Amino acid sequence: MYLIIGLGNPEEEYSNTRHNMGFDTINILAQKYQIEVTKKKFKGLYGTGIIEGEKVILLKPQTYMNLSGDSIIEVMDYYNIEIEDLIIIYDDMDIEKGIIKIRKKGGSGSHNGMKSVVENLQTEEFTRIRIGIGKPEHENDAINYVIGKIPKEEQEILNKATRKSS
Repeated sequence: MYLIIGLGNPEEEYSNTRHNMGFDTINILAQKYQIEVTKKKFKGLYGTGIIEGEKVILLKPQTYMNLSGDSIIEVMDYYNIEIEDLIIIYDDMDIEKGIIKIRKKGGSGSHNGMKSVVENLQTEEFTRIRIGIGKPEHENDAINYVIGKIPKEEQEILNKATRKSS
């Protein structure tokens, strides 16, 4: 069984922001494979189903980004999911807008959600899909950049990336 997690922030005010690329990808996967991500448990919303013949759990932690690892570790412990069966999808400012990178291991960089994940899992050796959102114009504006609404001209670039990630 695979656990596929999309990182994001749970409240409506954060929808349609760069920081919710993980949630957006989970929503696309859920729709594509008819998996309802509506069960509330493990500090998250989740659903189970089949993707390409494999049983999966789709998870959107509801803890806010900085505590994402709390939700993930609860699901992993409950279902006895091995680290090699974990896939985490999230936004990355260090990658050009719309570019997707997949890695089997690596650090958390400046991403607070990934810092929480690494801290909870006590390893950096898990698969991650990083969706490039690019950098803000001014380096000290990172927070407003990731949680600010996406301009219309940028939206289609990021939508293509989330569809491709799914």
